[in-house]
Amino acid sequence: MSDAESTDVLITTAFLLPGDEVDETLRAAGLRTRHEPDLTALPAEERARLLSRVRAIIAGTQPLRADVLEQAPNLEIVVRTGVGYDSVDVATATDRGVPVCVTAGANRQAVAEHVFALMLAVARRVPENIANLAAGSWQQLTGRELRGATLGILGLGSIGKAVAGIARGFGMDVIAYDPYFDAEFAVANGIRRASLDEVVAEADFITLHLFLDDSTRNLIDAGRLAAMKDDAILVNTARGGIVDERALVEAVRDGVIGGAALDVFAAEPLPADSPLLHTPGILATTHVAGATREARGESGRMAAANVIGVLAGQAPQFVVNPDYQGVPA
Repeated sequence: MSDAESTDVLITTAFLLPGDEVDETLRAAGLRTRHEPDLTALPAEERARLLSRVRAIIAGTQPLRADVLEQAPNLEIVVRTGVGYDSVDVATATDRGVPVCVTAGANRQAVAEHVFALMLAVARRVPENIANLAAGSWQQLTGRELRGATLGILGLGSIGKAVAGIARGFGMDVIAYDPYFDAEFAVANGIRRASLDEVVAEADFITLHLFLDDSTRNLIDAGRLAAMKDDAILVNTARGGIVDERALVEAVRDGVIGGAALDVFAAEPLPADSPLLHTPGILATTHVAGATREARGESGRMAAANVIGVLAGQAPQFVVNPDYQGVPA
């Protein structure tokens, strides 16, 4: 039997490797694994054979569209190693009776810390300082402090709450918007509830922690950028599509806002000629907010445990499409 014909669990998450802890855990449970971080690189026939036998997919950020899911008639679960699932065609999975799951909470601390790495880098003009020094220029650029500034959090979920906790340590005032606002948490942690437009208008720093769907796509558009303070800094570690990137470039370039730091983009990998990489005042990193050893390790372990449980007949955990239940596969 070939590798494709003997695969139970297909792993497309790039940071999970053959022979690692996750692979060994799955194999110890009697499951046969195959790692393919880029399914599109496989010949069509080989890809079809592979998918025809797969019972579970542990997925990274590579898209799992309808054509992929429809080639997997034996699929019982998809687990995204992360909390974003816009790369998965959830509607098709639901139609086929397949639960789509995430590894909720695994990277909350990693992402929250990266928010402040980005925030501090922009506020203290660290990239400019490094570039100037490397060019032989000794310029002592003036930055700004976080203490006493207002942090606006859009999305007070697991990661947003972790960000709020760190912000308190910096002495920031925190306001937040979330359509499912946790009032009890807010009261206990000194967070003021605000509307979306109030956060946009009042915050010195705005950090995004929302899911990407039709309601949030291009949520931060030219109008909302214009409504921000002219020295406000926008941080996005959520999903690129939440921000109108063309409008953001124009807003930073024209001084409408003070700057931006982005870890996520509408198109990834980000093209080398993107204006996001060549506009002073915009700092970009390569979707690494959750890329710590600790977060990736926990995410992989959670995904493996969920797959093993479901293939043994247990209920899936952290399901994002509960309507899959009762739908014939």
